[in-house]
Amino acid sequence: MSIIEVKNLVKKYGDFTAVADVSFEVKKGEIFGILGPNGAGKTTILEMIEGLRKIDSGEVVLNSVNAKENPNGIKKQIGVQLQASSFFDHLNLKELVTLFASFYNQKVDPIKILTEVELTDKAGSTVKQLSGGQKQRFSIAVALVNDPVVLFLDEPTTGLDPQARRHMWGLIREIQKKGKTIVLTTHYMEEAQELCDRVAIMDQGKIVKLDKPESMVRDLINSGFKKEKVIQEANLEDVFLNLTGHGLREE
Repeated sequence: MSIIEVKNLVKKYGDFTAVADVSFEVKKGEIFGILGPNGAGKTTILEMIEGLRKIDSGEVVLNSVNAKENPNGIKKQIGVQLQASSFFDHLNLKELVTLFASFYNQKVDPIKILTEVELTDKAGSTVKQLSGGQKQRFSIAVALVNDPVVLFLDEPTTGLDPQARRHMWGLIREIQKKGKTIVLTTHYMEEAQELCDRVAIMDQGKIVKLDKPESMVRDLINSGFKKEKVIQEANLEDVFLNLTGHGLREE
């Protein structure tokens, strides 16, 4: 069953076509990744799905709500975690969660929300007192306050060390297990292969390939592709994690 349907989506800025007749579906309960170089159009597509950017032509339907006709209806059903977020400096995490819930006219148990992202011990802290990984997890917490049908994650592990990144992967999987559909963008190919049920690779405003990560790799190998350099069974990140442990360390 599809929770998002994108049909013939187009976005132009003058003579420049940022998104060129893109169509795809996101299945309910999956983690769907959108990959592409800078300027490929992936952020523009997300913003049109989220009701944040005008659709020139085409159609986006999220959980039976048309984004073009009812952008506010879309916003009520989604949670958006941005790569960089700003929060009120003098409110603690518990107060911020309560504040963000009020934007949706909802009352929530802030401790329950913070528990989902493993930040209960920081409930009385301000955002500026958090580590990088904790800030990223808190930005997900406030994206969950309206119990969204779909959660959008924009580069969720950018700037995190290997331990914090692996920890974030585990958190994202747990959110999926609770029934959320997740759409994410990432520049980390290992992250996409590890997390995503399906991936859309974009270039120059178009989707050039959409499939399961393992199917994409198999198709490439079957085409006769050979790496110029033989990949080792372990890399430097594996060495780092083996020596320092996989457990999350945060002050």
